[in-house]
Amino acid sequence: MGNSYAGQLKSTRFEEVLHSSIEASLRSSSLAPRPVFSQLYLEAEQQLSALEAGRRGDNEEEEEEGDGGLEPSSPPTPFQTQPAPPGCCTADGFCQAGKDLRLASISSEHLDVPAGFVLVGAKAPSLPDHLLVCAVDRRFLPDDSGHSALLGFSGNCVGCGKRGFSYFTEFSSHINLKLSTQPKKQKHLKYYLVRSAQGTLAKGPSICWRGSELRSRLTSAATCSGPLLQPLDSSGPPATSASEPGPGANASAPTGPQAGLASDHPSLTAASTAVSNARESPKHVQLLNNSLSAPPGPSALGSILPNSGPPKKRHKGWSPESPSATDGGHAQGGGSRATCEGACVSSCVPQASLAGPASATFPAAAPGEPVSVPDNLLRICRAKPVIFKGHGNFPYLCGNLSDVVVSPLLHACYQNSQPVSRAHEQSGLPSALPLSEETQLLLTVYYLVQLGADQVPQMEDLERIFVRSWHESHLTETRQYQPALPPLVPVPPVTSAQLPWLAGLAASSCDDSVRIIECAHSLAEGLSQMFRLLVEGQLAQTNYVVIICACRSAALDSCIAVTGKYQARILSESLLSPAEYQQEVDHELAAGKVGALGAFFSTLCPEGDIDVLLDRFYQEHQDRASSSPAASSGPVPASADVHQPPACTARSPWPQPARPFQLAVAQKLLSHVCSIADSSTQNLDLGSFEKVDFLICTPPSEVAFQQTLWHVRHSGVLLELGLAQEQVSRRRAERYVLKLDAAAQAKAQAFLQSAFENPQTLFVLIHDHAHWDLVSAAHDLCPASAAPRGLVHSLLTCRELREAPNVLVLHVTAFPYALQTQRSLISPYNEVHWPASYHGEVDLYHDEKYFGLAEFIDSTLAGHSLPLLRYDSTFEAMVTALGKRFPRLHSAVLRTCALVQHYAAALMAARGLAHMKSHTSVETLEIAQSLLSSAQRGRCGHGLMVLLRVPCPPLAAVAFERLCHVRERLALERHFEIVLGDPGSGIAVGQHFARRLQTWQKIDDAEWRPQTYLELEGLPCILIASGMGLCGASLPRSLRYCDLRLISASCWERTALEQELGLAAHFVSNQVAPEKGAAGETPESDPGKLSSTDNEDEEVGAEGAALRGESTAGPTAAAHAPPPGSPAPPEKTRRRAGRGLQPAPRPDSRLGTSQASVSASATSSSGPSSTVPTAGASALQAPPCPVAEACRQPPVVFLPKLVYDLVTSTDSSGLPKAASLLPAHSVTWTSSFRPLPSKTMTSTEQSLYYRQWTVPRPSHVDYGNRSEGHMGSFHPRRLLLSGPPQVGKTGAYLQFLSILSRMLVRLTEVDVYDEEEINTHLREESDWQYVQLGDPWPDLELFKKMPFDYIIHDPKYEDASIICSHLRSVKSEDREAARKAEDPRVRRQTARMRLSKYAAYDTYHHCGQCRQYMGFHPRYQLYESSLHAFAFSYSALGEEVRLHFIIPKSKEHHFVFSQPGGQLESMRLPLVSDKSHAHIKSPTFTPSTGRHEHGLFNLYHAMDGASHLHVLVVKEHEMAVYQKCWPNHIVLVLPRSFNSTGVGAAHFLIKELSYHNLELERSRQEELGVQPQDIWPFVVISDDSCVMWNVVDVDGAGERSRERSVSLKHVLQHIEAAPDVTQYALIGVRKWSSKTQPGAAREPFSRCHVHDFVVLNVDLTQNVQYNQNRFTCDDVDFNLRVHSSGLLLCRFNRFSVMKKQIAVGGHRAFPITSTVTDNPVAVVPAQYICAPDSKHTFLAAPAQLLLEKFLRYHSHRFFPLSLKKYNHPVLSVDCYLNLGPQISVCYVSSRPHSSNVSCPDVEFSGLLLYLCDAFVGASFLKKFHFLKGATLCVICQDRSSLRQTVVRLELEDEWQFRLRDEFQTANAQEDRPLFFLTGRHI
Repeated sequence: MGNSYAGQLKSTRFEEVLHSSIEASLRSSSLAPRPVFSQLYLEAEQQLSALEAGRRGDNEEEEEEGDGGLEPSSPPTPFQTQPAPPGCCTADGFCQAGKDLRLASISSEHLDVPAGFVLVGAKAPSLPDHLLVCAVDRRFLPDDSGHSALLGFSGNCVGCGKRGFSYFTEFSSHINLKLSTQPKKQKHLKYYLVRSAQGTLAKGPSICWRGSELRSRLTSAATCSGPLLQPLDSSGPPATSASEPGPGANASAPTGPQAGLASDHPSLTAASTAVSNARESPKHVQLLNNSLSAPPGPSALGSILPNSGPPKKRHKGWSPESPSATDGGHAQGGGSRATCEGACVSSCVPQASLAGPASATFPAAAPGEPVSVPDNLLRICRAKPVIFKGHGNFPYLCGNLSDVVVSPLLHACYQNSQPVSRAHEQSGLPSALPLSEETQLLLTVYYLVQLGADQVPQMEDLERIFVRSWHESHLTETRQYQPALPPLVPVPPVTSAQLPWLAGLAASSCDDSVRIIECAHSLAEGLSQMFRLLVEGQLAQTNYVVIICACRSAALDSCIAVTGKYQARILSESLLSPAEYQQEVDHELAAGKVGALGAFFSTLCPEGDIDVLLDRFYQEHQDRASSSPAASSGPVPASADVHQPPACTARSPWPQPARPFQLAVAQKLLSHVCSIADSSTQNLDLGSFEKVDFLICTPPSEVAFQQTLWHVRHSGVLLELGLAQEQVSRRRAERYVLKLDAAAQAKAQAFLQSAFENPQTLFVLIHDHAHWDLVSAAHDLCPASAAPRGLVHSLLTCRELREAPNVLVLHVTAFPYALQTQRSLISPYNEVHWPASYHGEVDLYHDEKYFGLAEFIDSTLAGHSLPLLRYDSTFEAMVTALGKRFPRLHSAVLRTCALVQHYAAALMAARGLAHMKSHTSVETLEIAQSLLSSAQRGRCGHGLMVLLRVPCPPLAAVAFERLCHVRERLALERHFEIVLGDPGSGIAVGQHFARRLQTWQKIDDAEWRPQTYLELEGLPCILIASGMGLCGASLPRSLRYCDLRLISASCWERTALEQELGLAAHFVSNQVAPEKGAAGETPESDPGKLSSTDNEDEEVGAEGAALRGESTAGPTAAAHAPPPGSPAPPEKTRRRAGRGLQPAPRPDSRLGTSQASVSASATSSSGPSSTVPTAGASALQAPPCPVAEACRQPPVVFLPKLVYDLVTSTDSSGLPKAASLLPAHSVTWTSSFRPLPSKTMTSTEQSLYYRQWTVPRPSHVDYGNRSEGHMGSFHPRRLLLSGPPQVGKTGAYLQFLSILSRMLVRLTEVDVYDEEEINTHLREESDWQYVQLGDPWPDLELFKKMPFDYIIHDPKYEDASIICSHLRSVKSEDREAARKAEDPRVRRQTARMRLSKYAAYDTYHHCGQCRQYMGFHPRYQLYESSLHAFAFSYSALGEEVRLHFIIPKSKEHHFVFSQPGGQLESMRLPLVSDKSHAHIKSPTFTPSTGRHEHGLFNLYHAMDGASHLHVLVVKEHEMAVYQKCWPNHIVLVLPRSFNSTGVGAAHFLIKELSYHNLELERSRQEELGVQPQDIWPFVVISDDSCVMWNVVDVDGAGERSRERSVSLKHVLQHIEAAPDVTQYALIGVRKWSSKTQPGAAREPFSRCHVHDFVVLNVDLTQNVQYNQNRFTCDDVDFNLRVHSSGLLLCRFNRFSVMKKQIAVGGHRAFPITSTVTDNPVAVVPAQYICAPDSKHTFLAAPAQLLLEKFLRYHSHRFFPLSLKKYNHPVLSVDCYLNLGPQISVCYVSSRPHSSNVSCPDVEFSGLLLYLCDAFVGASFLKKFHFLKGATLCVICQDRSSLRQTVVRLELEDEWQFRLRDEFQTANAQEDRPLFFLTGRHI
């Protein structure tokens, strides 16, 4: 391009006609197939022009030569520039008008740029260090994606302002470029210029000229294939191994862990790099991946579009905005065109004689015969060819098989792409044919054609291409996460005859990078031909050979051979298993092959061997030391030899309290555990556990083990759980941490045995770093010397552990992907994900921010600063060159030796040997200088840590020994330490550094040595981390550089990638923002570092220069920034999918690194005499401590180029490439027919995505979990905690253990009322006492002689009126002050008690023992119950009572039905003579309201498993909620009219129902010969808050010995076994109190009131009724009625009942509010009554409740004379109403033959007549005496009854009444208020 020349347009037209002709000939058939290359925009004019026009149009080789190529393929074209006009300036860097154009001179000036123009930088050969500023029309420059620019030129001079330069030749003369070759804008316009934050003009990204660096083989295939062929940035099915055959894969073929996944396509945000070509001089590759990220468009196989790219010459009326330019060239074409290097069209068309005849020395193989691999193939080709089996049969290979690699991955990829049609049919869509084999192979060719020279094919990309092609060909619907696709016309498939021609035509655009070989008979023929071409050197420029055998009479046979040296090496190494990789490296080290590499390094240094230089330096240093001891080691680090260096004030101690986000995670874990316990599955009964025990399993890493051990010791969790006392010793803590090594089996078995022996303890098994060792024990293929594998499978998934009901398993990991499969044992509901920085509008991170992988990636988008994530192109170029020279050495060996060589040279350069800078990279030199200078910068002596990751342990040992040797020869032993981090061993540091650590950490133990990496904080050191995995070890905050240049670039799976990058995860303090960026420490960096080696413009000169590691000079801005022309996407589009790629908090943008601006001339000023850089001579004050600075900035990370491209690249939707990788090597994708993950996925959505689309391999621990996706496949007590690496998960789960223990203690305890009995000093005194203190049951005759105690002693009636008897009067001072009425702040006294095993529980209790009791009966379905009506008549109600029973199927045996499922007749009752201990004879009735969840209705444990009949008595409006909570309980539903009644109505109906049922049972069993008196007459009426029962053991003398908990079964069976038990009407027990006096239980039985838990004889009490209208004190009223009827009440004093404090329901369910106001408000008790016919506000409450409440608080208004006059009580006839604690009452019954108090001499202060019946007469009242002025209160149902009562009882004779003394309750007439009349005694 550039200036026009003749013949260009003509050649272009000729080429188009040629291709159209070829297409027409290929497509001529009856099916009339459509053209394939409708969107292809070939760059073929470069090819034909070279043949027809003498290479006038091809100047690419010329460009390479001009840029320093070593071996030019053709001489440069001479060019004579026109002489400058006389008088014009000809100085370099100035225009002809004499104006300065150099960027360094005019960067701060304001430049006038016309609209549509941009400023660019031009390079002049005479000024290599400067850029010339030019203004160029943007239409003649390529766009951001490298699309074709408008040909020609239009520019202005920014110096003199001259405009209108239409030819670049003219413009180059004006700006004095002084060129010797033809001027070309592609060659000299190199960079865009941008304004920095300071407003100065600076160099920006490179101009993305297509083909300007190396032949870009990517774009031509992209346009050839169109959007159909674009890789979808996703991972396909992984490689299947021999033990894990995948679908359609050859199970016998050896494969590796993710073979073929060696590289990825960088998107527009990925940087380009400099790599060495296979044969020629190293060239930079510009990756124009526009096609990889273009939006989806029509299929290349689906439509014919015109060639709509920009014209070859400028035409009038055409502009870049025209539809032909934008739509055709970009959207439809999908990318720019590629340049072919002088290859003619005929050479690209496959023919039978394409490769020439087979030579006699290498005969072609006949069909069916094996193919011989030639000898010395590796030596000849310098790489092992990798052959991928394709379609059909693959021939046998023989001969030199060690020099070739065969893989079935491609065949498996083809097979995995076939099930997409079946998945399509399963989704309910019409059936569609899968892709044909010919189409698959043709798409494969298109994919290979578009790959760049530094790219490696990935099976995932190819599989996604197949799926995308199938989608576009057959689907019109859109699926989830997929972009909308336009409708397409069905495309006819490619035939076998067309395939070779179409493949050859596609390969014709890639300059022989892809070679097509067509076979006539079999693949053996093509393989033999390929081997011959390899031996003859004809495939030196070919990266891929596609062999096709498409016979018309047979199926398609194909294979693909990777022959490119770079691609073949990566692919062949990626096919190795970990064991094979280890074995190969060990073999190369043992065979001494590394020695040859070292010898070669020695030849690269012109000054001599590095070891010789080291020895020379060491000798010189020794000589200086002997002459001047003070200068022995140069500047010694601060405090290096001081015993007590000054402390660093900015450094906080390592032990830190729990952070808010850790507490939040602990609470989330606890919430999930409670959800498991509360679920209906009842898999965890938290209430049955008394304490917590735990065991933490760590990987077999000594450092990780010691780190966890330290956390356990210092977190206080052992003290919190009661597992240790005070000081926690190390030996004590080791009991709770298990290292999964060979000795773990015994400790794990002891843990399981302890769990089995202690069912009351909840054991928590924590599997830390849970993604490690997920290999099944049956698939442990690791060598015997390695760490044992499969321990997780054998220990953590064993049957004993899974079935243990008291073991909770918690998996903790930063990479949960392998645990989220279709066969996962962990339910998705049991996953806990790390919270974001803001949780519930609360900032969890306060003054620090987490800097993770996403933040590192975001730093690469900052154009004004150096990114924290970088790669070293100098090192990459050196490794590439070494790979060509040493093809038999593994890349890991080459990279390790090369990097160690770089470190050695960098340390030597930092030590003063300045000439060694040319033998290392700028990045390595920065690391070495920062390491050596860090300890000099502060008085405390702290330094920085450098992490050098060497995955292979043998290579790590080699690196450790070599670096130690270099350090020793450079006399740096006291400057920094080198630590070998081997997972199998501890940390070893020198005594000098150990003493410094002891001083910093204030440790007095002289034998102390660091055991964790965290204890190395502040120590200047190089940590060489070895092992295939770091196993969860945390790194200190002083980590400054994370060197990951040696990590495997061929292991493409998400877990491994994020695990390596997670080493740099860091908490950054945001209290003080750093003034400089992460890499901006000028004193620490090389003063000459103006540029980076990652220069996109300059080329590495020669292979020797690359091997020497020399850096090329160039600007800095393009060092590690995004690739030229790549726009930085907005921040929100960079959000990474998944935990590893999704930041927790957002870091401060100020944490980025700033660019160092140091003069380039400083490089030459460094001399051999320079020493270790200091903290800066110009500093006037002490610089800050390095650790303090490290706390405010994250470390810098160096990656391999391939890994860098993968991490930083995204697809068109913004999804990171790493997020779509295979999640782990132990899992595989279920299908290619899967959506791409979304970048907006949450952690939960990501988990569900992996659970749907991944399955474990046969070697995975979850492989045997066959119930895919069903709830039954999940282990119910297994949880997963996932969070980013280095975020504090250990502290979070230790906090979880603490709060779990506290919760269990709280669950096993309950608040019970603990109140001493009241009115004990008022107890009736009698001469007679029960003297038989040791009797278990009362003697009936003796008991009848005991007097009845009228005094109420229950503490809940502390505010009730005292009941007086004739035996003793009450003094006013004896009555203690009662608590204030209705004061919610005054709480009754309670005590916290631990629940016994005989406790009653509410609905929140779940355990395996009471599972069936709660409704999980094996014979009946849940909630299977029936509703039955039961009616009986009661004269007092005046109507028939109709009740309803809800009876579960499992409880129907307790009832009698007329027929199965028929009418309910009665409830079965046992016989009195029944002595069985297997069941309880008395039915238990529990009335309840408002406590469906909190009522203690679970009596399974209380009954000790005995059979019993339990009936819940509820109101009709609460029936549904009670039935839902208690599906297996019998529910008695009260009539609707009882919805507004109190507990008295429930007791009334229970008693009447029981008596009616007793009569029915007597009638039924009398027919069976049973006597009526033999039917058991007792029922139990229990409160819904009775929780536990106790018994007091006494000796024979009645002395109390101890109190213990017993079951309700024991209490009831003891009472039921009492002799003459049917003679007792009411039996109860004592209320428990811890304040009970020792002698209180001395008397075993009492004849007194009984409450809350009573055994009622319904036969004896048939004529005594509960008052159905009562809300309070109904039990006291009933007790008095029973006693006055002459019946016996007995209380067993040695039994006591505990009542739980329940804050909801009960009597609180009756609020009293007004009915008038819109917002009901509470009213005071004084407003509960009013005058009849008044305008008083009516209240929404029952009349009886209003009456009882009013009398409780304001009875003194009716009985003023009775206030505090306990000797003159109020006479209450036939009822007991609470008149308040300051008024006493005397109860009398009007029934004949009643037992009443004898009080002939008592003068009563008042008379209370409540609903008196006919038994109360005038003569009865005349027996009593009243004080003068005593008051009367008559209460009736209505006003007429009130007057009739006054007349009938002749009250007007002795009582005076007034009209104003008539009152009523303040409720409406429809609510039937009560009326009462007061009067005074005359």
